[in-house]
Amino acid sequence: MYLDPNWPEFIRKAVADAEETLLRQLPQIQKIATHNHEKVLRAFQAERVSTYHLQGTTGYGLGDSGREVLDRVVARILGTPAALVRGQFVSGTHALAAALFGVLRPGDHVISVSGPPYDTLEEVIGIRGKGQGSLIDFGVSYDAIPLDSQGKLEYALLSNCITDKTRMLMVQRSCGYAWRNSLMIAELQELVNFVKNNYPHLLIFVDNCYGELVEMLEPGDIGVDLMAGSLIKNLGGSLAPTGGYVAGRADLVKLTAQRLTAPGIGEYMGATLEWQRLFYQGLFFSPLTVTESIKGSVFTAAFWRSLGFEVHPEPEAPRTDLIQAVKLESRDKMISFCQGLQKGSPIDSHVLPIPSGMPGYEDEVIMAGGTFIQGATSEFSADGPLREPYIVYQQGGISSTYVQMGNILAALNLWKQGLLD
Repeated sequence: MYLDPNWPEFIRKAVADAEETLLRQLPQIQKIATHNHEKVLRAFQAERVSTYHLQGTTGYGLGDSGREVLDRVVARILGTPAALVRGQFVSGTHALAAALFGVLRPGDHVISVSGPPYDTLEEVIGIRGKGQGSLIDFGVSYDAIPLDSQGKLEYALLSNCITDKTRMLMVQRSCGYAWRNSLMIAELQELVNFVKNNYPHLLIFVDNCYGELVEMLEPGDIGVDLMAGSLIKNLGGSLAPTGGYVAGRADLVKLTAQRLTAPGIGEYMGATLEWQRLFYQGLFFSPLTVTESIKGSVFTAAFWRSLGFEVHPEPEAPRTDLIQAVKLESRDKMISFCQGLQKGSPIDSHVLPIPSGMPGYEDEVIMAGGTFIQGATSEFSADGPLREPYIVYQQGGISSTYVQMGNILAALNLWKQGLLD
């Protein structure tokens, strides 16, 4: 990148260090990218995607062949028998909730095996809030198993927690708003093997948000029963204007569809309006945007580490999602970081992000990222709850260059406010 001579020397050095670190990671990043580009292309070709599949429908959306083919394309990419890809999902949390409520029944027991769930799922489960129609309100019991000190799954604790009521094990692949390792596909494979060998009746459900197309394999390729995610993250390729997906065993996907619409309607209705081409085109672009995001994350980790901050994961670590965490250790630094990063946005670069309450979150949250699609972390954003130790979580990046520019602006903002030297 161009290094402005007016920047302080330590920032220019951090940029140079980060670029050098990224250069060393590029061969492995490109190897995975090439594999996933080929996989997506083959899925489109195998399902014979045609021009007429790109046209949306209105009203009930009956006979929408484009919707049906898109489901099959995504299922192929994710390694599952079936998928439900719908603009009617308002977020990843909605897709996850639809799957949970669609599959679980009163009296069932679900265990989160990767520690506490992401903040927005707390009210879905019922561990925060009261009387809002949560799983617990409907008679589904819940436990969480913490990860060990190395961020690994605790199989002994899990075995002790399983009862004759246990129906599902829930896994959050990404770190979410936690300073922990995200779970690699190889670790999920170990869990699948353990469960299928010892508790074959249990379902494994993966929160796959931020994880699609980061590794060569997907959870469906290794035998996970069900997964869900958002289309304004990885698989939307920065073009999907809304939506989410659920993929997995055909019977479980059908139960989710009945929850999303209604029993008897299921997956057979739901207009695609003007979204359809954007869903297909964004999906086709997604290996490219994911690759750019990974490159941006590696740069971010190396850049802030060079500036003296703790980062997670480290820039040299293998990646399984798009999240890069930076520990800022103070409220003022976290706010300044997000306000500086906002200046690198194409939309609302003049806007000053401030902490505020948000639906589904207990703490105040600050979010930076002026995106063409509201809240699209596939484009580029950074956010986090305002709580100690004040960690900001960066996601996405349609262009690694934009990610680099945004981080430099964040550092310059800290420096100008006397928070970085």
